[in-house]
Amino acid sequence: MSGTSHDGADFALVKITADKKTLGNFRATLIHHLHTAYHKSLKEKVRKSFAGTTELICKLNFELGEFYAANVLRLLDISGYEAGNIDAIASHGQTVYHTPPSGGKSGSSLQIGEASVLAERTGITVVSDFRTRDIAAGGHGAPLVPLPDYLLFAKKGSAKAVVNIGGIANVTVLKGKREDTIAFDIGPGNSLIDEAMIHISQGKKFFDRNGSFAREGKPERKLLARLLSHPFLRKHPPKSIGREAFGEEMVRELFQKYRNLGAENMLATLTHFTAEIICRAIIPFGPDEVIVSGGGTENNYLMGLIREKFHSEGIPVRSTLHYGIPSQAKEAVSFAVLGFLTINRLPGNLRSATGARHAVALGKITLP
Repeated sequence: MSGTSHDGADFALVKITADKKTLGNFRATLIHHLHTAYHKSLKEKVRKSFAGTTELICKLNFELGEFYAANVLRLLDISGYEAGNIDAIASHGQTVYHTPPSGGKSGSSLQIGEASVLAERTGITVVSDFRTRDIAAGGHGAPLVPLPDYLLFAKKGSAKAVVNIGGIANVTVLKGKREDTIAFDIGPGNSLIDEAMIHISQGKKFFDRNGSFAREGKPERKLLARLLSHPFLRKHPPKSIGREAFGEEMVRELFQKYRNLGAENMLATLTHFTAEIICRAIIPFGPDEVIVSGGGTENNYLMGLIREKFHSEGIPVRSTLHYGIPSQAKEAVSFAVLGFLTINRLPGNLRSATGARHAVALGKITLP
């Protein structure tokens, strides 16, 4: 899994058992997790690909395929497994563009990281390109983790909100029954904070480590109010969004318009904005618990703001590690679950989450 934060990729070796018809007795066990950061030049290519040329995206597609394959083999070596032990690789790929359906027109989405390279280098069947089938069926192609979230965390009689804070933050609200699951993209998670740090440091820093830079500033209330009035935040689910709306262009415009604000105050404002939209999106559902994962959980300042807001409502906040899955591994584990569903010809989307006309098996299969 490599997400919208484009800081690197997570590789998870997962053993999954279940009744393949009913998904009863479902169990996913994480055997090993590996995070590999993109080296600086690769990270910059990924960042440029968000508004890149055909040539750049084409070459990067194969370069990422090689990167993924090398790290799959590295994960197997570390874990003591061989390719012959593995049923399939589930590869989300790197999102370079995502636009949801609007005004009766279907959406589109592009993830790169060539599956043929993965299959060729590893000798393992690859399931990839998960979003496009849901879009073909009239959905947003996102979020896709709600069904894995249900299988991994749902508990009868308990309401839970499972939040991933990546470049874009998303939430799955679990109410016990599969058909009652609600999920949607909340808005920016790390995307605006990361882009602001890149802007401030002139490309020398890609994120605000521990939120230490934002902690030195104060949120500008008028700007915060303006950000909170963004039309996407008023939309009702199902809804999805990408860095096209909350990314480099937006940050550049903010620094131009508020050039006298001060860098620390801008970072503080963007961090408070992220915390506020996450809490506003979830509190109305009245969950008994909030379960968090993703790179944003490493930002102590951001997590402090989030915990404070939820605790004032009497809602505890726990990491996915509480359930045996390290925060950074959770999305990779989720896509392993989606790969398992596809290999067994089972649907991986939830209509209530993506807005698709019907449930579909997700992804494309590349044979070794």
